[in-house]
Parts: sequence; structure tokens; C-alpha cells
Amino acid sequence: MAIRVLVVDDSAFMRKLIVEIISAEPDLEVAGYARNGEDALKKLQRLQVDVVTLDVEMPVMDGLETLKRIMAEKPLPVVMLSSRTRQGSETTIQALALGAVDFVSKPAGPGAVDLHSIAQELVDKIRCAALAQLPAPKRVPAAAPKRPLPTLPPAPTGAASKVVVIGSSTGGPKAIEEVFAHIPANLPAGIVVVQHMPKDFTKSFAERLNTLFPFPVKEAETGDLVENGKALVAPGDYHLVITPERRVLLNQEDRVMFLRPAIDVTMESLPAVYGKNIIGVILTGMGRDGARGMAKIKEAGGITIAQDRATSVIYSMPKAVADEGNADYILPLERIGGVITDLVAALG
Repeated sequence: MAIRVLVVDDSAFMRKLIVEIISAEPDLEVAGYARNGEDALKKLQRLQVDVVTLDVEMPVMDGLETLKRIMAEKPLPVVMLSSRTRQGSETTIQALALGAVDFVSKPAGPGAVDLHSIAQELVDKIRCAALAQLPAPKRVPAAAPKRPLPTLPPAPTGAASKVVVIGSSTGGPKAIEEVFAHIPANLPAGIVVVQHMPKDFTKSFAERLNTLFPFPVKEAETGDLVENGKALVAPGDYHLVITPERRVLLNQEDRVMFLRPAIDVTMESLPAVYGKNIIGVILTGMGRDGARGMAKIKEAGGITIAQDRATSVIYSMPKAVADEGNADYILPLERIGGVITDLVAALG
């Protein structure tokens, strides 16, 4: 059965292009189109839709407000269409945190209206989104109690002697926020995050995390020291490795499984530096990036955690780790941050 897509964009020309791209694929079908968020919500009430493509900037009701309404009323996989501008990247990161499955950035420059240059990426992400499992709308009590974070002794200064490495892809930005919410400010380990994301968006992603949590988060640069209680995010289009001096080294060597940054590249650099003092984590995502790296971490005596099927938007990357027997823990998303904290403390 074909995947039915609702196309939402305020530009008639862009709607026409997106409809043409989707209609050219035998396994995709245009269920309908809408000119703004308000129109989209009305169409969703009467159309059978599997995936929504949603423009960010629209009159009447913009993409973010529309996404909030979709996720609150009838959660569906949403692929955002965003610009590569600074404002566009920040809005896209907000959309991912609100529950969008993925995004496609529109071409910039004179050919900005030529969506055909990203046609394959768009249809691939629609297919991936159709596989996503989304939680039902939550009815949270107004005064829901918040579990206090554990109190840890002050972390020593300087280079971290322990490291937590987190890899994620589709559904990852929101998942990482959930993990970070259960990690205290003075975690006695460094944190390295590899999220599959283009170079124009990882900086905005790191800056958002930095505003939300009580420990510093930044987009990694060559020479950055891996420090206790600090998180570094691999920049888009660069592989990130950790040197024996526990510093970041970025490179643009060949893509691994079409990916740069690749989770495997970062994870495989760690055992020679940290030995068994590594906690490897693979969260939601399509493909198998990280499976080889987790095997190396486990072989070195480190500890490995994979997100479980029930809480993964796409249970592909964690499944690859689990199926190969390289997950010491298979956990629901809401438990991962707390378990990381306990394991770091237990490493001594």
C-alpha cells in the first residue's frame, strides 16, 4: 500500500514541485495539500494520511504551531522543510524537539526554488518517517512532580578520565534532550554526542542544549578538551575523533555508510584513549551506524546501552547493536540518563 502524504506549503509553486516529486514514486501517493497550518489541520480531519511534509514559514499558522497541534491532537510523522539560514536552523531544531521525525533543508542561492536537487533526500526521508512510531498524546498533570537529580561529589578539573559517547539519528534530537534531563551538572565524565545532522544545523542544536541544561554544551572544534561535566556535539560534515591527549580532532575523510559525522568513527577512537572507562549509548535512528563502534567499546571492557524498541522512533540502529549481542543494557529512553549517571559513578 502506498504511503499517503499531505503536502503543506504556502507557496503554490513549491507545492507543485513537491507534489511532482512524490507522485513520481510508485510507493508514494499525495493524499492532499494545504496552503497553511490551519488548512492542514482541517484536511487531517478528513484525509487518511501517513506522513506530513510541513513548511516552517507560513502565514495564518506557521509550521511550529501546526506541528504542536498535530502532536497534541493526532500524532503523525512529520518531515519539516526548512531554510539553511540561521533562523531556519534554530526553528528546525525546535521542530525536532517538538516531535518532527526529520527535516530536509531547501537549497539556498539562485536555485532556491529548485527542489529537484534534493528530491531523493525528500522521498527517502518520507519513507523513513512512515516507519516511525510516535507516542500517543500525553495528558500530563499540571503539577507533575519532577524527580530530583542525584547529588555527586565535585568532579575534578582538567581532562576527563571517563567518557560517555552518545550516537543517534532519526528522532535523536528529542531523545538526547530526554537523556540530558537526567544527567547532573557535575557528571565526573566528558560527554561526546554524534547526531546525524547537516553542518548548518549542529551549531543551533548544541546551542539549544546549552540553554536547556545545567552543564555546558557546545559544537566541537579541533583542539577542544574532553572535560568532566561538559558535552561536545560533533559538527555536521566532519568526523570527530579523540586524540591520546583527550582533545577533539575533526576531519573530512571519506564518508562512512554515506555519513559524516559517523558514530563508528568517534567510538572506535575511544578505547585507545580511555580503555574500559567508556559508556557507549546508541539511541533511535535508521541504519546501523554505531554497531561496529559499540562492539569495539564492549571489547575494550566498556559499558554499552541501547535504546529499546518501544521508545525508539526508528528501531534500527539500537536493534543492530542488540542483535549482535553488544548491548549490556537495553533501556527505555526515560531511564537512560539515570543509568548513565549511576554507571559513571560506579566506574570510580
